[in-house]
Amino acid sequence: MTLRCRNFIWGVAMNRSNSSKNERGRAKALLSIRDLQVYYGASHALQGVNLTLDSGIHAVVGRNGMGKTTLCKAIMGLVPVQGGSIKLDGQELSNKAPHQIAKMGVGYTPQGRRLWPSLSVHDHLRMCEQKGNAWNIERVYQVFPRLAERRRNGGGQLSGGEQQMLAIGRALLRDPHLLVLDEPTEGLAPVIVMQVQELLQELADEGDMAVLLVEQNIGVATAVAKDVSIMTNGRITNVLDAKELGADRALQQQLLGVGRVDEAQVISVPVSRTNPPLKSPGIDAADKKPSVAAPIVSDRAAPKFEAYKPPTRWSSATWADTKRTSPVEGVPELQKPLVPVRQIVSPFKTELAGQVLVAGTFDTKSQELNFIRDRLRARGVAAQTVDLSTSGKPSGAHVAPHHVAAFHPQGTSAVFTDDRGKSITAMAEAFVNWVAHHTNIAGIISAAGSGGTALVTPAMQTLPIGIPKIMISTVASGDVGQYVGPSDIMMMYSVADIQGLNSITRKVMGNGADAMAGMLAKRVKSPTKKSPITKPSIGMTMFGVTTPAVQQIAAQLEGEYECLIFHATGVGGQSMEKLADAGLLVGAIDISTTEICDLIVGGIFPATDDRFGAFIRHPIPYVGSVGALDMVNFAARDSVPDKFSNRTFVEHNAQVTLMRTTVEENIEMGRWIGKRLNKIAGPVRFILPEGGVSALDAPGQAFHDPAADEALFAAITEIFVETASHKLIRTPHHINDSAFADIAVNAFNEISQNSRRSTHAAI
Repeated sequence: MTLRCRNFIWGVAMNRSNSSKNERGRAKALLSIRDLQVYYGASHALQGVNLTLDSGIHAVVGRNGMGKTTLCKAIMGLVPVQGGSIKLDGQELSNKAPHQIAKMGVGYTPQGRRLWPSLSVHDHLRMCEQKGNAWNIERVYQVFPRLAERRRNGGGQLSGGEQQMLAIGRALLRDPHLLVLDEPTEGLAPVIVMQVQELLQELADEGDMAVLLVEQNIGVATAVAKDVSIMTNGRITNVLDAKELGADRALQQQLLGVGRVDEAQVISVPVSRTNPPLKSPGIDAADKKPSVAAPIVSDRAAPKFEAYKPPTRWSSATWADTKRTSPVEGVPELQKPLVPVRQIVSPFKTELAGQVLVAGTFDTKSQELNFIRDRLRARGVAAQTVDLSTSGKPSGAHVAPHHVAAFHPQGTSAVFTDDRGKSITAMAEAFVNWVAHHTNIAGIISAAGSGGTALVTPAMQTLPIGIPKIMISTVASGDVGQYVGPSDIMMMYSVADIQGLNSITRKVMGNGADAMAGMLAKRVKSPTKKSPITKPSIGMTMFGVTTPAVQQIAAQLEGEYECLIFHATGVGGQSMEKLADAGLLVGAIDISTTEICDLIVGGIFPATDDRFGAFIRHPIPYVGSVGALDMVNFAARDSVPDKFSNRTFVEHNAQVTLMRTTVEENIEMGRWIGKRLNKIAGPVRFILPEGGVSALDAPGQAFHDPAADEALFAAITEIFVETASHKLIRTPHHINDSAFADIAVNAFNEISQNSRRSTHAAI
């Protein structure tokens, strides 16, 4: 459950009394720091720091050793202040004792959390709880359910994420006016970082508590804060809009030193922004207008990459890329920096500015993948490389493996293991999450063997239909269903193994890159032309034995709708539901649910356990039926398992054998369908054709079995919960009769009109 959802459960989280709000509802700043001077012996740690925080979240970022933690300690009275002032709501804090500052309304979560190993979670919170405060222990447990589960565990028995939850909860119990957080996401798994980030966003949205966030994770800082101060050598040198900083990779590199730079081959780029650095005593002209080197490496010397290590803080957050000369027609080009790739699973999606991703295992396929990238760029396509290697070898790809691996629910440690198979599976999952949290990806292309194909294609499948996806693979000449799934991935057989560049692989991979460029050409030009007015789309499922029904239904609706018909061969239903998930369908007439037979009994065209899932997630009008639920599909007759030898079969052709379902199987299917239908969010009309469910289930046909059909209908009726919006319709007609088509069309028109009226009424 998200924090936003929890607000409905425990009320507005930050409410205080009106008198408290009125006390702080004044024009002057809540926190005002002026010319702050702090020394450690002879070392000048803070050199005239100026900072103002009125409300919301203000982030302070900078490299290690710049004075950020010292700033937090100075605010809390943990280090002596030698000059300047720190005021909270106009009251001076400088050199007051920490307990006095806490009583004045400052909450603090120190770097490292500072918990007592022997005290339980509940004891930590009991020490800080005060009667009458808006924040109490129960509220902390509601925000952090994990702490409630671990309430009896000692501080030393908690994970890093649990410790951080406890440290934040402990600070909130004081009902602070100002919350000072020092590196709250340091060392946390991505999923925990997301929880902390959501909490900070809630605090900002409620507006009753100001937060000073000292953070080394630039993704978190720019996502939740309004403004960001850059701290350099004990001074605040720049104050920038958080969104501006978050969207400008080059600016991050200039101000924060993000990235690896070859110091011998850089050029200087002056920083110029509308928010000037704060002027502090002792700042010279160079400090006021800093000029910082940008990480652009000369094309005359290849970069010397260090041994691969996951980054620690700002010093090695990214790997520098190089200026290269394309091997395709000698076209020179300079790589454009990718918009920042967050190292956490963030609810704030990152814009990729319409670039094609060239993804794969660069530890073994860098030559081939870079060839594709350069070919794309030579055709004018913006392309960036994403390394999915799990070996730990450096590659020079723009997005390094650890950036992607951080999106695994269990963090990078789940990806970089000694088990190659587990590592590949984990990296595939991480890449799915990475792609899901980046927007405006223009396309994905890859070249790989079987392992690399299985690594990249799951993420390709998550992209919407229509975004180009090309997989050049050694396994593309076989059964590619497991790789393509319900998506529109284009598989190209590599002919020769993808192991170095030669006359064959250059041609094949060149064709793949050119195909990607061609797919994008029309998409790029289309905004300059008026798009034709298209009809809304509805999805329909059809099998050979239900073709007459679907054709009659489509004929009646095609004047108003674009009827998209999907062949119910396992992937057909998935494809239809993928479009529904993408918001591309306004409704569905799911007549042929035969894939459920193969799911339950074990045929070759099975649905997944998520059948009907798109309609459960999205409340669009749904009309369904039991088309072809009388048959299980097998391949050639000799492929049918021996346990079914006494059953009724029809050999559709030499490659397809159909088996009649039994009463027992129909009962199981009916109950399964009924449970799923009950979960559908939108209006439902489910039709039971008593005259037969397929062309083979008509009087005189091989699969005609009224008892089996009635068992199916009775099981659905038993489970299905009828409401004003969910109804069963029984008809004596056969599924392929024109009367059945009329019933289906009328039902769809009814719930579609009701849905439109409800939408208009809500507006």
